[in-house]
Amino acid sequence: MPMAKLPLNSAKMTKSICVIIIDYPNALQSAVHGLQELFLLSNQIIRDSELDMQFTVLIVKPSEELVGVVQSDIVILPPSLDDSYHNKPQPALLQFIKEAHKRGTILCSTCAGAFILAKTGLLDNRIATTHWQLADKFKDQYPKVSLQIERLLINDGDIISAGGLTSWIDLGLEIVAQFSRPNIMRKLGKYLIVDTGKREQRYYETFTPKFSHGNHQILKAQYYIQANYNISLKMADLAVVACMSERTFLRHFTHATTIKPFEYIQRVRVQKACESLESTTQSFEQIAHSIGYDDVNSFRKVFIKTIGLTPTAFRARFV
Repeated sequence: MPMAKLPLNSAKMTKSICVIIIDYPNALQSAVHGLQELFLLSNQIIRDSELDMQFTVLIVKPSEELVGVVQSDIVILPPSLDDSYHNKPQPALLQFIKEAHKRGTILCSTCAGAFILAKTGLLDNRIATTHWQLADKFKDQYPKVSLQIERLLINDGDIISAGGLTSWIDLGLEIVAQFSRPNIMRKLGKYLIVDTGKREQRYYETFTPKFSHGNHQILKAQYYIQANYNISLKMADLAVVACMSERTFLRHFTHATTIKPFEYIQRVRVQKACESLESTTQSFEQIAHSIGYDDVNSFRKVFIKTIGLTPTAFRARFV
């Protein structure tokens, strides 16, 4: 691959922000080229606002020739369509990312791109996010990373991570705001007709319990919860189902599912409430009672804490 070159700046010596998008095998092409177009569109708004800066975008495929790529301000790892590459990225790409970071480049990932970034070790003891469906797999592979899966985008200074498949839009807007001005980002959002307000990935998350852990006794307890979530469930009862003492059950359940039994039950109930809000016209009070809560206000607080929206706001957004 020939060495990537930057176009010459104008006579005004306009400041150029170099963005490199890594087009690795099976990378989501709508994200790769969508990000490029987002930055090019932002350049028009920047020019109209008479700011002396512009984004220069390079789409680069990972290879040994990465060492010849020019200095960049930002490197972006987009989402992917499968895990054939991001689980085993080329050493040359990992080295390129680490060297770029040493030179002050801001590293960005969206969705599964976080796996590549984590593979470098640069996310160890740092916070990050990825797609919520990949959370368990990510935690298993990279336990040193503090995964905050409820957040759609995390700007941790030199590292920015975004969650879902289309969160590349949120990432692009964040970069535009950071390197130009917030009002430029808002104008771009209006042009693209996308929401530039703060939102969270947990609004869209579906609680999918982990059943592939191999602990058959805990699996019995999980199945019991799934079938009896609408009645009072005590840990002593669940321990009996699993044929364990309460202390042993707590330890095994938390290890197998990654969350404690009480939180697990709450997540199952909140998920059932979300499904009812989307598919029925029942009031939240009726839904709360149907899933085993006598104290509606208490469950409302649990719902808001878990989802990040009030029941009314959730229904308005998704129905």
